Amino acid sequence: MLGLIQTRRSIRRYTEQSVSQAVLERVLEAARWAPSAHNRQPWRLALLETLPAKQAVAQAMAARLRADRLADGDPPESVEQDAARSQRRITQAPVVIVLCLTLAEMDIYPDERRRAAERLMAVQSVAMAAQNMLLAAHAEGLGACWMCAPLFCPEAVSIALRLPTGWEPQALVTLGYPANNGKPASRKSLSEICLTR
Repeated sequence: MLGLIQTRRSIRRYTEQSVSQAVLERVLEAARWAPSAHNRQPWRLALLETLPAKQAVAQAMAARLRADRLADGDPPESVEQDAARSQRRITQAPVVIVLCLTLAEMDIYPDERRRAAERLMAVQSVAMAAQNMLLAAHAEGLGACWMCAPLFCPEAVSIALRLPTGWEPQALVTLGYPANNGKPASRKSLSEICLTR
């Protein structure tokens, strides 16, 4: 299992080979079986397999990116390159999975401190579902890339995809057969990240 984890890479370019329904369902099943706070399973998945759906979300996200970066005073040509790259990554992937959060079944508290903790537990649960999905994709010979950009424009993603009320976009995962091996991995040593008492 450690070998699977250590060899997984973020893949941003894919071949044109389609992903079979059987393989895709196994990847989605892996997400479904992730651990979650109170076992409430607060993840929801929007599966984008058609070009119009991928274009809709890519264009909505690019519009928000442009507006934000231009408001920051960034050079327009740099902004346009960034927006175009983001759109290509989304539209050229055979499959895009938008991971959403729902608080519908999470506990409700009268105070902000516990409400914030409950929300964070739900966010962590969605992230665990995504990690299961990334590892399952790698085990199936697929490439995948986790993109957190929807956090910067959740309303735009929701509107573009006509998501159900209460589905909050958290991230998207592009998925397909890899066109390359991705960038070499680097990780901090255990001594840098682990405190023993």
